[in-house]
Amino acid sequence: MLTQIHKNSANETSRKRSNCLLLSHQKYTIIELSKLLDTSRRSIERWFNSWEENKYDSLKIAKGRGVKTKLKGLEKEIAKELEHHSKNLKNVLEYIEKEHSIKFCKKTLQNFLKDTGL
Repeated sequence: MLTQIHKNSANETSRKRSNCLLLSHQKYTIIELSKLLDTSRRSIERWFNSWEENKYDSLKIAKGRGVKTKLKGLEKEIAKELEHHSKNLKNVLEYIEKEHSIKFCKKTLQNFLKDTGL
């Protein structure tokens, strides 16, 4: 199963972690794995500990990682602005910056709209 994940997974992190486990089974040391996979020794130790507890679930990236959106809680206001400005995102960006002093790019707004379904 690990070989299949390593060969076929679309997620690079899953491929890297499954490869690490496969190489470990071939008697590579943690130091060798860290050099080979360009990852810290501590990260590899965490992968092994997580594997012991969660097996295949440990190969995925945990939810909640990454930068949190600054726009959380403004969904209704942004939807109202989108209706008012005929979905012209530049005007929505200017409004949010003016009213809430939150500065962000158009792509961030597009991603937010996509995630929230607006």
